[in-house]
Amino acid sequence: MREHRERVRPEWIDYNGHLSEAYYVLVFGFATDAVMDQVGLDAAYRTGTGCSLYTVEAHVRYLREVKADSELVVTSRIVGTGAKKVRICHEMAVDGTVVATEEIMALHVDGAQGGTTPFPAAIAERFAALAEQPPEYAGRSIG
Repeated sequence: MREHRERVRPEWIDYNGHLSEAYYVLVFGFATDAVMDQVGLDAAYRTGTGCSLYTVEAHVRYLREVKADSELVVTSRIVGTGAKKVRICHEMAVDGTVVATEEIMALHVDGAQGGTTPFPAAIAERFAALAEQPPEYAGRSIG
């Protein structure tokens, strides 16, 4: 599991006085970037290979309101891997209470060739070593 911390900025607060929904997704994106750095899909990798993760599906649950100046702590876990894909669950908390979750499916894409490509062996091994059971909310549909 990996943690990413971010403080809510005043410009992220909407007309209801809460964190605007777009900024939940922005912070979850920063958490995905932190996971990428952890496994070796960092800026040097992306520049050197032309490959990166592309999020192709996401499911966000907004569970609690978040006020201005809150410290957000996002815990990320790898819950599924494949030759060319990874499934990540993020949990966002404020003061120990989960306020939102996001589950994403991301593909490893070669930008120059415009298609998916297998992860290098070392990165696939890192993802596999980090993999854990999905939380109870993972895989749910809207309904």
